[in-house]
Amino acid sequence: MDFKIREIRKSEYPVLSDFLYEAIFVPEGMDKPPKSIIKQPELHVYIAGFGKADDWCLVAEVKEKVVGAVWGRIMNDYGHIDDKTPSLAISLYEEYRHFGIGTSLMRAMLQLLKDKGYKQTSLSVQKANYAVNMYKKEGFQVVDENEEEYIMVYQF
Repeated sequence: MDFKIREIRKSEYPVLSDFLYEAIFVPEGMDKPPKSIIKQPELHVYIAGFGKADDWCLVAEVKEKVVGAVWGRIMNDYGHIDDKTPSLAISLYEEYRHFGIGTSLMRAMLQLLKDKGYKQTSLSVQKANYAVNMYKKEGFQVVDENEEEYIMVYQF
């Protein structure tokens, strides 16, 4: 599948709510939650007021349609490490998964954050999420965990 990765345009910031919803891991056999779930404070922090210093986002585009996004910001979220480490979120529309787009997005974001001078980045991922393997393959290490989730860090 042909795709390109680029920085998000300011006019596209509203699409982050779609990708936040898509980032919610739903175990097989379970129903998706209502889209309103992203308004809960623990999720809304990922997109509220996006566009400040230390907010970074790359999107994947197929035939001029944004089909995926990876974004990072300094925030007190599930993957929070400290106030100097951006936490990441990444997702794609379901029909664009398993084509290598997510891996390419992640690699591009890791390069961007390294170029910006960050020392590390973090994320939180449900243990049952197939993306855990991609994160480990890309060099993320588990630094903490609870019953359901890993907190993973990538050091530059």
